Amino acid sequence: MYWETLPDWFWIIYYLFIIATLGTAIFSVIRKKMIIPSIITIVLTMTIPIIVITNSIGREKGVDEFEHLVTHLHQGSPWSIYVITGFLYLIIWWIMFLSKYKKREVSY
Repeated sequence: MYWETLPDWFWIIYYLFIIATLGTAIFSVIRKKMIIPSIITIVLTMTIPIIVITNSIGREKGVDEFEHLVTHLHQGSPWSIYVITGFLYLIIWWIMFLSKYKKREVSY
């Protein structure tokens, strides 16, 4: 294969983040906590990897996935804007989830 790619440790962290986020969102839906944000999180964790993979297939030689994403973000590609916005939302999701969990822990 002639494409550049990110290191293995990056992919391990990335997929652990996606799986953990999906798991906490499903957990929140089951517990009937933050239902709308949880559903949005589930949709994002399912669609972001698919969009990134399908749009990274045609990248140029010597360009890794992150460089490809940033280049398309500078060009204003809708898929790259969706991915970046989605990841920002997932970070906000973790902040909301952990703050709700900490509040509940303190109240006991």
